[in-house]
Amino acid sequence: MGTIRLETTWDEGAVNQLLTRAFGRRAESELLDRLRSSGATVPQLCLVADQNSVIVGHICYNHVTLESDPPTKVVALAPMAVTPAFQNKGVGTALMKESLARADARGVPLVLVVGHPEYYPKFGFVPARSMGIEPPWPDIPDKAFMAKPLTAYREHMRGPVRYPEPFEDI
Repeated sequence: MGTIRLETTWDEGAVNQLLTRAFGRRAESELLDRLRSSGATVPQLCLVADQNSVIVGHICYNHVTLESDPPTKVVALAPMAVTPAFQNKGVGTALMKESLARADARGVPLVLVVGHPEYYPKFGFVPARSMGIEPPWPDIPDKAFMAKPLTAYREHMRGPVRYPEPFEDI
């Protein structure tokens, strides 16, 4: 699988190509460009899987606000992708484990994701509404909006979530 490392500006073109191949469209790479330019991404949590100098996987986290009392800065995972030839070979799992460990070490209290309900629970994600966390958009199915509490999470961290503006365009 290679090496898991921080994404650099030199990786951005390869990451965008990877996202387009993995999702079969440009929407995710365009979203990532908007997130990067808006300052929403958390660079210390945006990682790549590098196989012999070829980017085969990517994971990115963005600042979001949990409208708890008081409001709490948390992160949302988006996007994450593995190039099709490397899927089901542990690349996504390695990216998830490393990025969650880094988020926990940075004191991030909570990670949110809108994603496949069959994939994320194996990393400790649960339906966010079961924790009193409301999705940013009403049309997200409960089973697809998930949360993973980390070490710094506290019970008062509940309420609606506000994602950065670039997400409004998807």
